[in-house]
Amino acid sequence: MDITARESKQVQNRRSHEEVMLPPPTPGKVSPELLQALHDIKSVQRFGKGATLFHEGSAATGVYLVEGGEVRILLPDGQNQSQVLEVAGPGAILGLSENMSGERHRITAEAGSQTTAAFVPRELFIEFLREHGDFCMEVVRLLSEDLQALYHKFRSISAHPGRPRHRPLGEQLN
Repeated sequence: MDITARESKQVQNRRSHEEVMLPPPTPGKVSPELLQALHDIKSVQRFGKGATLFHEGSAATGVYLVEGGEVRILLPDGQNQSQVLEVAGPGAILGLSENMSGERHRITAEAGSQTTAAFVPRELFIEFLREHGDFCMEVVRLLSEDLQALYHKFRSISAHPGRPRHRPLGEQLN
Protein backbone atom coordinates (compact mmCIF):
# COMPACT_ATOMS: atom_id res chain seq x y z
CA MET A 1 0.00 0.00 0.00
CA ASP A 2 1.57 3.31 -0.99
CA ILE A 3 1.56 6.45 1.21
CA THR A 4 -1.38 8.11 -0.55
CA ALA A 5 -3.60 5.03 -0.26
CA ARG A 6 -2.63 4.59 3.43
CA GLU A 7 -3.37 8.26 4.22
CA SER A 8 -6.70 8.00 2.39
CA LYS A 9 -7.61 4.89 4.43
CA GLN A 10 -6.68 6.70 7.70
CA VAL A 11 -8.87 9.69 6.76
CA GLN A 12 -11.78 7.33 5.96
CA ASN A 13 -11.37 5.54 9.31
CA ARG A 14 -11.24 8.86 11.16
CA ARG A 15 -14.39 10.12 9.38
CA SER A 16 -16.38 6.96 10.11
CA HIS A 17 -15.22 7.12 13.75
CA GLU A 18 -16.27 10.78 13.98
CA GLU A 19 -19.68 9.99 12.47
CA VAL A 20 -20.29 7.31 15.10
CA MET A 21 -19.15 9.56 17.93
CA LEU A 22 -22.37 11.52 18.53
CA PRO A 23 -22.52 13.55 21.72
CA PRO A 24 -24.14 11.55 24.51
CA PRO A 25 -27.81 12.38 25.05
CA THR A 26 -28.74 14.48 28.06
CA PRO A 27 -29.89 12.18 30.89
CA GLY A 28 -33.68 11.93 31.01
CA LYS A 29 -34.07 13.78 27.73
CA VAL A 30 -35.02 12.59 24.27
CA SER A 31 -32.22 12.94 21.72
CA PRO A 32 -32.62 15.49 18.92
CA GLU A 33 -32.35 12.57 16.46
CA LEU A 34 -35.39 10.82 17.98
CA LEU A 35 -37.36 14.08 18.08
CA GLN A 36 -36.65 14.62 14.40
CA ALA A 37 -37.53 11.04 13.51
CA LEU A 38 -40.92 11.36 15.27
CA HIS A 39 -41.72 14.61 13.46
CA ASP A 40 -44.17 13.09 10.95
CA ILE A 41 -46.24 11.15 13.50
CA LYS A 42 -46.58 13.73 16.27
CA SER A 43 -49.16 16.42 16.80
CA VAL A 44 -48.25 19.55 18.75
CA GLN A 45 -50.61 20.63 21.51
CA ARG A 46 -50.64 23.65 23.79
CA PHE A 47 -51.68 23.44 27.43
CA GLY A 48 -52.52 26.34 29.73
CA LYS A 49 -51.19 26.40 33.28
CA GLY A 50 -53.02 23.75 35.32
CA ALA A 51 -54.27 21.78 32.28
CA THR A 52 -53.97 18.00 32.56
CA LEU A 53 -52.03 16.06 29.93
CA PHE A 54 -53.11 12.75 31.49
CA HIS A 55 -54.61 11.68 34.79
CA GLU A 56 -53.68 8.87 37.16
CA GLY A 57 -55.82 5.82 36.34
CA SER A 58 -56.48 6.82 32.73
CA ALA A 59 -55.54 4.57 29.81
CA ALA A 60 -52.16 5.28 28.23
CA THR A 61 -53.01 6.42 24.72
CA GLY A 62 -49.64 7.88 23.69
CA VAL A 63 -46.47 9.61 24.79
CA TYR A 64 -45.95 13.34 25.27
CA LEU A 65 -42.70 15.06 24.33
CA VAL A 66 -42.35 18.32 26.23
CA GLU A 67 -41.20 21.01 23.80
CA GLY A 68 -41.67 24.13 25.94
CA GLY A 69 -42.82 25.08 29.41
CA GLU A 70 -42.93 22.67 32.32
CA VAL A 71 -45.09 19.76 33.41
CA ARG A 72 -45.60 18.79 37.02
CA ILE A 73 -45.60 15.06 37.65
CA LEU A 74 -48.06 14.47 40.50
CA LEU A 75 -48.11 11.38 42.67
CA PRO A 76 -51.35 10.58 44.51
CA ASP A 77 -50.87 10.24 48.27
CA GLY A 78 -53.99 8.18 49.00
CA GLN A 79 -55.84 11.04 50.73
CA ASN A 80 -57.21 12.83 47.64
CA GLN A 81 -54.06 14.92 47.59
CA SER A 82 -51.10 14.87 45.23
CA GLN A 83 -47.43 15.55 45.74
CA VAL A 84 -45.06 16.84 43.09
CA LEU A 85 -42.73 13.97 42.23
CA GLU A 86 -40.80 16.04 39.70
CA VAL A 87 -41.07 18.87 37.20
CA ALA A 88 -40.37 17.90 33.60
CA GLY A 89 -39.09 20.44 31.10
CA PRO A 90 -38.24 20.57 27.40
CA GLY A 91 -36.85 17.30 26.07
CA ALA A 92 -38.71 15.09 28.57
CA ILE A 93 -40.91 12.23 27.40
CA LEU A 94 -43.98 11.50 29.52
CA GLY A 95 -46.02 8.31 29.72
CA LEU A 96 -43.28 6.15 28.23
CA SER A 97 -43.40 3.35 30.81
CA GLU A 98 -47.18 3.00 30.71
CA ASN A 99 -47.28 3.06 26.93
CA MET A 100 -44.60 0.40 26.61
CA SER A 101 -46.25 -1.86 29.22
CA GLY A 102 -49.88 -1.16 28.30
CA GLU A 103 -50.65 -0.24 31.92
CA ARG A 104 -52.82 2.67 33.05
CA HIS A 105 -51.14 5.89 34.17
CA ARG A 106 -49.91 5.75 37.77
CA ILE A 107 -49.33 9.49 37.95
CA THR A 108 -50.93 12.71 36.77
CA ALA A 109 -49.15 15.09 34.41
CA GLU A 110 -50.25 18.72 34.72
CA ALA A 111 -48.91 21.82 32.97
CA GLY A 112 -47.05 23.92 35.52
CA SER A 113 -46.93 26.84 33.09
CA GLN A 114 -47.94 27.51 29.49
CA THR A 115 -46.68 24.29 27.91
CA THR A 116 -46.18 22.97 24.40
CA ALA A 117 -46.01 19.19 24.04
CA ALA A 118 -46.00 16.88 21.06
CA PHE A 119 -48.31 13.88 21.32
CA VAL A 120 -47.52 10.58 19.60
CA PRO A 121 -50.34 8.01 19.71
CA ARG A 122 -49.33 4.71 21.33
CA GLU A 123 -49.98 2.57 18.22
CA LEU A 124 -47.89 4.85 16.01
CA PHE A 125 -45.08 5.00 18.59
CA ILE A 126 -44.92 1.20 18.92
CA GLU A 127 -45.01 0.81 15.12
CA PHE A 128 -42.26 3.43 14.82
CA LEU A 129 -40.05 1.46 17.24
CA ARG A 130 -40.67 -1.77 15.31
CA GLU A 131 -39.54 -0.08 12.10
CA HIS A 132 -36.64 1.86 13.67
CA GLY A 133 -34.86 -0.61 15.95
CA ASP A 134 -31.97 1.81 16.36
CA PHE A 135 -34.17 3.99 18.60
CA CYS A 136 -35.18 1.09 20.85
CA MET A 137 -31.92 1.42 22.80
CA GLU A 138 -32.73 5.07 23.45
CA VAL A 139 -36.11 4.04 24.87
CA VAL A 140 -34.33 1.47 27.07
CA ARG A 141 -31.94 4.23 28.23
CA LEU A 142 -34.84 6.56 29.08
CA LEU A 143 -36.71 3.85 31.00
CA SER A 144 -33.51 2.93 32.87
CA GLU A 145 -32.86 6.56 33.81
CA ASP A 146 -36.45 6.86 35.08
CA LEU A 147 -35.93 3.78 37.22
CA GLN A 148 -32.61 5.08 38.59
CA ALA A 149 -34.24 8.41 39.46
CA LEU A 150 -37.00 6.58 41.34
CA TYR A 151 -34.38 4.56 43.26
CA HIS A 152 -32.69 7.81 44.23
CA LYS A 153 -35.97 9.38 45.37
CA PHE A 154 -36.89 6.25 47.33
CA ARG A 155 -33.48 6.22 49.06
CA SER A 156 -33.87 9.90 49.87
CA ILE A 157 -37.31 9.36 51.39
CA SER A 158 -36.15 6.21 53.24
CA ALA A 159 -33.25 8.12 54.76
CA HIS A 160 -35.79 10.29 56.61
CA PRO A 161 -38.19 7.78 58.20
CA GLY A 162 -41.23 8.84 60.08
CA ARG A 163 -44.53 10.31 59.12
CA PRO A 164 -44.36 11.78 55.61
CA ARG A 165 -45.23 15.43 55.53
CA HIS A 166 -47.61 16.86 52.98
CA ARG A 167 -45.68 18.90 50.42
CA PRO A 168 -47.33 21.83 48.67
CA LEU A 169 -47.97 21.29 44.94
CA GLY A 170 -45.03 23.53 44.04
CA GLU A 171 -42.48 21.54 46.05
CA GLN A 172 -40.66 18.56 44.53
CA LEU A 173 -39.68 15.32 46.24
CA ASN A 174 -35.87 14.99 46.29
